[in-house]
Amino acid sequence: MTTVQGQAPTLAEATATAAAVRHAVQQVVVGKDEVVDLALVALLAEGHLLVEDVPGVGKTLLAKALARSIDCSVRRIQFTPDLLPSDVTGVSIFNQERGDFEFRPGAVFANVVIGDEINRASPKTQSALLEAMEEQQVTVDGRTYPLPPPFLVVATQNPVEMDGTYPLPEAQRDRFMVRVAMGYPRPEDELRLLGTHVGTDPLLAMSPVADAEEVRRAVAAVAEVHVSEALRHYVLALTQATRTHPDLRLGASPRAGLQLVRAGRALAALVGRDHVLPDDVAHLAVPVLAHRLLPSARGRTARKDPATVVREIVAATPVPGARG
Repeated sequence: MTTVQGQAPTLAEATATAAAVRHAVQQVVVGKDEVVDLALVALLAEGHLLVEDVPGVGKTLLAKALARSIDCSVRRIQFTPDLLPSDVTGVSIFNQERGDFEFRPGAVFANVVIGDEINRASPKTQSALLEAMEEQQVTVDGRTYPLPPPFLVVATQNPVEMDGTYPLPEAQRDRFMVRVAMGYPRPEDELRLLGTHVGTDPLLAMSPVADAEEVRRAVAAVAEVHVSEALRHYVLALTQATRTHPDLRLGASPRAGLQLVRAGRALAALVGRDHVLPDDVAHLAVPVLAHRLLPSARGRTARKDPATVVREIVAATPVPGARG
């Protein structure tokens, strides 16, 4: 895909870029179209993606495929218990020849950062990503270094019940726009994997279908997708309902509402629509909100996870233009 330099980015450009990346990733991540679309939502909305599931279902494969489909800088961080915050952000080292300190960037200095098994590192190391994910910059020894746009963190994690894992801090979970679960493939998709992925690495056949500039233009175009005042009230009603629900002790933050609106714009852009519908918001409510919420004692007793509570809230909240 080519773009005309100097012209304002268009929605058609964004939709075409997203379609090309989607097709490339779907050739590798088989049978997970919904997961791929949510990954693209995070990319187009300048968010970050958290992929959570048991080992062996393709979490890292999704992250790598998304990164390989874009011609941009990519760094991978393997999170381990002995990983240090400076390994992520960078460190200032004294240069004897110059007689001064020089900054050596860490692995976070890339357009796409793959954080593999992020919850196997200590909370202190996990927190090294907080500033980068929220402000797209890193501060080391009092100096601030900007990160290159576009900037996307794709982190994978195993369920907290697995050995050797730490729960992600609430502040870090809140910085991930979207959380997805891969799930096991359907039998027909797994049979296809057994025929095409045995003995060969499907990633080796991938070539970039977009570059960093095209993604930047797509992000700019998505930011112009229209969100009506009624829809903003709808998002507010959803987030406020999570703060008062008896089955939750931690509701959605204002950041969660902002990211739900941005994600809705990206989802609309995926299909070439220049405005967000209530259905977009309802569809995204669980992947955008549920991972930020914590159940109350009542919720744990009733064995209701946050995703179930969000679905109940969506079902009970009047939709603009439909009722109320």
